[in-house]
Amino acid sequence: MINDTELANDISFALSTAISDIRECECCCNISIDTFCEICESPIRDKNIITVISDVRDLIALENATDYNGVYHILGGLISPLNNIGPEKLTVKKLLERVENNDEPVTEIIIATNHSIEGDATALYLAGILKPKNIKVSRIALGLPVGGDLDYADQITIMRSIAGRTEL
Repeated sequence: MINDTELANDISFALSTAISDIRECECCCNISIDTFCEICESPIRDKNIITVISDVRDLIALENATDYNGVYHILGGLISPLNNIGPEKLTVKKLLERVENNDEPVTEIIIATNHSIEGDATALYLAGILKPKNIKVSRIALGLPVGGDLDYADQITIMRSIAGRTEL
């Protein structure tokens, strides 16, 4: 049986190792123990499609919920003028360099930021600087969640759900 001191030492060692070994992927800004993360290194990933997300939690959510086979770019936050966060505090410059210097031509950028004021501002900013590069820029859909009831949805969600409808 492990005593409290041994357990504390094990936890301390694990935390110290994590702090010293974890770094940022030089390509997408994901967390990694190597220079490049597993997603960027994967030969089966489509490097022509980049999904731009706010943080690592978004990557985990997308990986768990989809069969997406492209790669990612983590911004490290969202544009928020009220919090003094502009594009220069995010990894936007690195994204542009990646698009311009990618081994394979980038054919699409999917902007998967939250549908909030900050997420929408970030998406509009990115679309504005990426569209002149003749790359398809798309945005994740929004609307009612599966199992959601109309009578509990706010007016903007309902309005956007109707506007973004798809043909059956």
